Amino acid sequence: MTMAMSFASSQAVLAVSCHKLSLPRRACLRSVRVLPSLRPPGSKARGLTLVRATSQVDTSAVPSSKETVPDNEISITKTSFGTIGLTVGTALLSYGFGAYFTILPGSEWSAIMLTYGFPLAVIGFALKYAELKPVACVTYKDAFLLRESQATDILKQVRSDVTRYRYGDEQHLEEALKRIFRYGQGGGISRRYAPRLQNIREEVRGEGRYTLTLVFEAKNLKLSDFEDRQAKFQSFFGPGVIAEIAAGEKADLYEVRLISSDLATTST
Repeated sequence: MTMAMSFASSQAVLAVSCHKLSLPRRACLRSVRVLPSLRPPGSKARGLTLVRATSQVDTSAVPSSKETVPDNEISITKTSFGTIGLTVGTALLSYGFGAYFTILPGSEWSAIMLTYGFPLAVIGFALKYAELKPVACVTYKDAFLLRESQATDILKQVRSDVTRYRYGDEQHLEEALKRIFRYGQGGGISRRYAPRLQNIREEVRGEGRYTLTLVFEAKNLKLSDFEDRQAKFQSFFGPGVIAEIAAGEKADLYEVRLISSDLATTST
């Protein structure tokens, strides 16, 4: 009788402890051990279950993702002129030929469609050939809220340039990489080993500082090749920027983090 009351009292104390610590039942029942109970001679052996409460909660299953902001900005620079010209030109040429041979109606307009369709198709093909597609940009909400107040004009320009279609350039940030890595010059690298920009991120690092992270792929370079040029990255994309170099999440990926060095940075 005394043992039963003691066990019930232990359960009550345990319940109160778990309630005060705001622990889930699974965390509260983490450590269990069985102690032999006191029993009179000849009685069957029983066990007393002693449960120890703990304040450690397993948080490994809790997601640690950040909220991102979709890019809903509407701009003509984010439209492929090559695709438009090639599509419209090909459509005019196709219908113009069909109308000319009376396969399709509108033969009186066939000459005009052929006249405008041919140069549009040629221009569209040329632009498509020289087209450099924009890179993906991941923007976290906290960085988005700080962009206008902390991002320098250069950082904003870099983000705008690499997230739009370009024509005639072999790669994004070509001029910057040419100066930093000194293609074909003493102490530089070969142009064929040049890193290529894969994507960018807008995030917050340090003490609440806006950061534009450039992710490069360079299969023939090492992390030390980027670290040796940390000062050049900082000088080229400055002023008001601190450059940090880090290895990427995958092999052959390297990150250049351009961190706003002044929390009071404002743009006009």
